Amino acid sequence: MPKKKTGAIMSRIKVNAGLQVGSYVKVTDNSGAKEAMIIGVPGYKGKLRRLPFAGVGDLVIVTIKKGTPEMRKQVMPAVIVRQKRPYRRRDGTWIAFEDNAIVIITPEGNVKGSEIRGPVAREAAERWPKIANLASIIV
Repeated sequence: MPKKKTGAIMSRIKVNAGLQVGSYVKVTDNSGAKEAMIIGVPGYKGKLRRLPFAGVGDLVIVTIKKGTPEMRKQVMPAVIVRQKRPYRRRDGTWIAFEDNAIVIITPEGNVKGSEIRGPVAREAAERWPKIANLASIIV
């Protein structure tokens, strides 16, 4: 029998993936970045020629496209906190946000900025407690 996988990737609630590699997203913290592009999804194992995708609460690798000169052209990890594509929660409700947004984190998992503007999805807040501490609104 094959060994069953455990860990953060397998334990998360399945969220309809609304973003893929190449998607431009808004940066919703005050780290100095304004806009970023998703360039990778760690832990994604897909099919040949299929673009990796991610949903709310997932870790992604981004490159900063707009922002302060120190932040631009840097490659950093980030967490998706909002997505436009509707997804279904366990209680049967459907939720969608008006934009796609991320929060930039350090490799250790701490938030790079000191505040998060706008709402944060409950799925992301449950999976990343340090993001939940800085969030002003959790939806």
